[in-house]
Amino acid sequence: MSQGSEEFVLSAGSKSAMETDVVTLTQELIRIDSSNWGDSPETKGEAEVAEYCAQRLREVGYDPQVYTTTSDSRRGVHLRIPGTDSSADALVVHGHLDVVPAIANDWTHPPFGGEIHDGFIWGRGAVDMKDMDAMILAVLRHWAKKGVRPRRDLIIVFFPDEEAGMHHGSSWVVANRPEFFEGATEAIGEVGGFSISVRDDLRMYPIQTAEKGIRWLRLRAAARAGHGSMIHTDNAVTELARVVTRIGEHRWPVRRTRTVDAFLAELSDAYGVEIDGRDTDELVSKLGTLGLLVGATLQNTANPTMLSAGYKVNVIPSEATAYIDGRVLPGFEGEFDETIRDLVGEHINVESVSSDIAIESAFDTATFDLMASVLRHEDPGARAVPYMISGGTDAKALSKIEIDCYGFSPLRMPPDLDYWRLFHGVDERVPVDGLHFGVRTLDRFLRSV
Repeated sequence: MSQGSEEFVLSAGSKSAMETDVVTLTQELIRIDSSNWGDSPETKGEAEVAEYCAQRLREVGYDPQVYTTTSDSRRGVHLRIPGTDSSADALVVHGHLDVVPAIANDWTHPPFGGEIHDGFIWGRGAVDMKDMDAMILAVLRHWAKKGVRPRRDLIIVFFPDEEAGMHHGSSWVVANRPEFFEGATEAIGEVGGFSISVRDDLRMYPIQTAEKGIRWLRLRAAARAGHGSMIHTDNAVTELARVVTRIGEHRWPVRRTRTVDAFLAELSDAYGVEIDGRDTDELVSKLGTLGLLVGATLQNTANPTMLSAGYKVNVIPSEATAYIDGRVLPGFEGEFDETIRDLVGEHINVESVSSDIAIESAFDTATFDLMASVLRHEDPGARAVPYMISGGTDAKALSKIEIDCYGFSPLRMPPDLDYWRLFHGVDERVPVDGLHFGVRTLDRFLRSV
């Protein structure tokens, strides 16, 4: 147990300054519009939110570094907190500062207002992931005031550009500032540690230990242009449409990975029924939209998402393009690439738009066990389980430098709230009580790790 651990007892019995602080920090972070519009000049709020985080740390005595990546508007924060055991490996605690854009007219409450209604803080980033950023800040601010030091060195990193491919964020930082992560072997970030209510005395808390890889593809079909009234047997639009249909209708085989096997076994035990994952409707009935995500982690996927061709109704174009969002399971990347080549054939050009690795960390570790323990301390009905997500996070970049990554942003959610619909969705919100739970859990974990 690390220095200062006895003070946790004082903060757990009633609403502590740390619990009050995390609510204010979440609200203030949401009010900084850090929408990521990709490479558009509209992406500028990351710099402001980075300066905000650094200031909240400086005012309690820390000395964080605000770093810049590919342009002045792309900024993040780095801070290393020395531990009491110099022989222990360091732990990275990371969050991202950007959010996806929001259309205000679609929302019940202003997406950048950070308002509290019905026990929730509403706003873009409330669960993805300014809530976790706020929890990190609140814990560290509490420690500074109480003189707490962790056992292991903690490397705190806030990244820009997670929501648009990480090229200006974690990927750049890992490639250009590897010294930030010296001595680190493990990391925690999004997305995991949230509750799924099974019954009154049992809640599952999925902890992310794996992610699918990314294969975003551009397909190009080329043919001779001509008049729309003539007979054309080599129409680029027709040829591309055939290929897109083949890809979209392809039934990928089920491929079981260690993480998903463990999750399904825990799921079957919790619900008292056999769940093998092949019946997506069954998963959805038990887990809501998380069931769709779990179904996607049982196979590679390739979904057509964009089409473009032509400029006039009576002109057959010389080129047609389509985009495919491919996601690959760890260990089955080669199968995906070979299948796409077979489905596309010889006459369509395939280009990589974005490609990134699939990752899978061990979950039979002391760190995973500690996550399970601190969750049970705050919620005796908690059962921690490993799971895979179909999307991607900054963990991909950290995994490339041999850091084992876990999604652990603890939240206790109301039983009737569909957590996954909040991500990138309208009316994103986080329960205030869930934040209190999360910051207490994160505090206990970081003191003990």
